Amino acid sequence: MSRNNLTRRMLACLLPVVAIGCVDGAAPSRTLTSAPETRSNVLVIVADDLGYSDIGPFGGEIATPNLSRLAQDGVRLTHLRSAPSCSPSRAMMLSGSDSHIAGLGAMAEATPPHYRGQEGFEGAISMRVATLAERFADAGYRTAMAGKWHLGMADGDRPAQRGFDTSFALLQGAANHFGDGGFGGERADLGGATYVENDREWEPGADFYSSDSFTQNLIGQIADGPANKPFFAYLAFTAPHSPLQAPRQDIARYETRYREGWGALARSRIAGMQAAGVLDPEFSSAAKAAIAALDDQWDALSADERAVEARRMAVYAAMVDRMDRNIGLLFDSLESQGLREDTIVLFLSDNGPAGEDPRVYAVMPGFSEQYDNADNTVEGMGSSASFVLQDPRWASAIAAPARFFKGFVTDGGIRIPAILDAPGLGRGAVNNLTGDLRDVVPTLLSLAGIAQSRTVDGRQVAEIEGIALTPMLADPAVDRAAADAVFGFNGQGLVRRGNWKAIRILPPFGDARWHLYDTQVDPAEKTDLRDREPELFAQMMAAWQAYVLRHGIDEEADLAPRVLPPAANHKVSSAEGDAP
Repeated sequence: MSRNNLTRRMLACLLPVVAIGCVDGAAPSRTLTSAPETRSNVLVIVADDLGYSDIGPFGGEIATPNLSRLAQDGVRLTHLRSAPSCSPSRAMMLSGSDSHIAGLGAMAEATPPHYRGQEGFEGAISMRVATLAERFADAGYRTAMAGKWHLGMADGDRPAQRGFDTSFALLQGAANHFGDGGFGGERADLGGATYVENDREWEPGADFYSSDSFTQNLIGQIADGPANKPFFAYLAFTAPHSPLQAPRQDIARYETRYREGWGALARSRIAGMQAAGVLDPEFSSAAKAAIAALDDQWDALSADERAVEARRMAVYAAMVDRMDRNIGLLFDSLESQGLREDTIVLFLSDNGPAGEDPRVYAVMPGFSEQYDNADNTVEGMGSSASFVLQDPRWASAIAAPARFFKGFVTDGGIRIPAILDAPGLGRGAVNNLTGDLRDVVPTLLSLAGIAQSRTVDGRQVAEIEGIALTPMLADPAVDRAAADAVFGFNGQGLVRRGNWKAIRILPPFGDARWHLYDTQVDPAEKTDLRDREPELFAQMMAAWQAYVLRHGIDEEADLAPRVLPPAANHKVSSAEGDAP
C-alpha cells in the first residue's frame, strides 16, 4: 500500500489546532519567486458536500486555519455556483462545459428512466469534452490526482485514461471513510467501493481514513514526479460527504458545540458570514422565519433526540476540521520543496450541504440492510461501524439564509465557498463576481497561460462554455457581461443572469412553476418578482427553451409525479418538507 501509511511526523501534525478568525483586510499581492518564463503549478482542492459557511473564511465556527491562511493569501469568491449534486458539478468543473455535454446530465446512480441511453446521460465523463488534466498534459504539465472520481468506472473513463499521469482514486461517489466498504451493498457501479492506484485495484488497510490517505498519496505523487515539469494536481476529498465518520479524538473537540440546535447554528453562521464580509448585512424576513421554524423543531425534540443531533453535527464538523489539517500538510509539503509560491491554488466545494433521507438511497442494493444494522447509537456515531446521514435541518442551518440544500437549484444547493490564490490577484480580498463551475477551466488555463484549444490529446472536443474570470478577479470594478447561465437537473430548472435567478422546483418542495428572484436582497428566494419584471422573465424563459432543445430535455416526463419508496427505519424532515 504505497503512500497510505502516515508517518509519525504527519500524525503529529494532525493535533488540535486553534481556528484563525475572519480574514483581515487586503494585503499586497504576491509574485512568483521563479523566473518569469517558468510556468506556475496548479492545484485544485475540492470538498464534498461542504456548505457555504462551513469554513472560517466564510464565517463558520469549525477550526479551518489552513483555509483561513489560503484566504489571507488569495481571493474569496462569494457568488460562485455549482450544479446541485456531485458528478454533474465535477463534470462541469473539469470540462468547462454543461454537464449534459460532458455526459453527466444526471448522476449515473439516479438517471431517470426516460433518459437512460440518451446522449448527455451516459453517466461518465464524455469524450466530447477534454478534462483539465488532458489540457494541462497537452501543455507539458505532469498531472496527478487523489480522491473521489465519480465520473465513470469503465475502461476509458477512469482517471488514468482521462489525462492523469498518476492517480489514486475512489471511483464511486461515496464510501466508508475508514475503508470498510461502499455506500451500500457490493454492486460496484452503485454501492461498492473501488479504489485504483495508477489504474490498478487497491485495497484499504487498517490505518485508512479518506482525508488522510488521499492527501498523503497526493503528497507522494507530487514529490516523486519529475522536477523539470510543472504539475497540475487535483485533490478531491470525500469529506464531509456521508456516511458521517471521523476519528474519535476529532469528534471530541466538538462534543458540546452543537447542543443549542439548528436555529442557533443558523444565526451564528449568518453573523459570522456578515462579519467575514461574504453576506450582505440585510436579508429577507422570509429567511428569518425559516430559522424560527428550526428553533420550534429543535424545541420539540426529546433530550435523547437532541443528543443524537448534537453528535451528528459534531461528527460533520470533525470531518471538516481534519480535512483542513490535511490541506495544511499538503501546503507544508509544497513549501518544504520550494513549490508553494509557484503554485496557483483553487479550493471549492462541489455543491451545497447535504440534507439526506434514507428513502432516497434505498434503491441501492444492500443499502437498507447496511443502514439498518449500523451502530448509530450516540457512542457509535462517527465510527467505522456507523452509517450516519446528515439531517436536512442541519443542512438548512448550514445553508442559511439560503433555502434548501444539495439536490436543489436554490442557492442553498448551489452557492459554494471558493478561494483562489494566484499571483497578481491581491491578498485577503473578497470578490462578488458571478460565476459557475464552467468558469474554472478557462480561468485556470488563463492564469497558466494555456490556450483554449479545440484539439486536445489528438481529438476534436467541445468548445469551453465558461469564461475566464481573470479580468474580474484582477479588477473587481470590471463587470461580467450580461449572459444567461442555464441549467437543468431532474426536472428542476435554473436560469441566472447576474443576481437574478429564475428557478423551477418540483412538488412536494415546489409547485413546478417558474419563479423569479433577486438573490442579492432575497437569498432565501421567497419573493417572486416575475410579474414585476415581465420582460426580463420572458428573456430568461426563452433561454430555458433554447437549453431544452439543445440538450433533449423531456419536460413532460420530468414533470410527471414521483413517489419515494417506503420509509426506512426512520424519517427525517426539513423545515420546509421532507428531504428530497
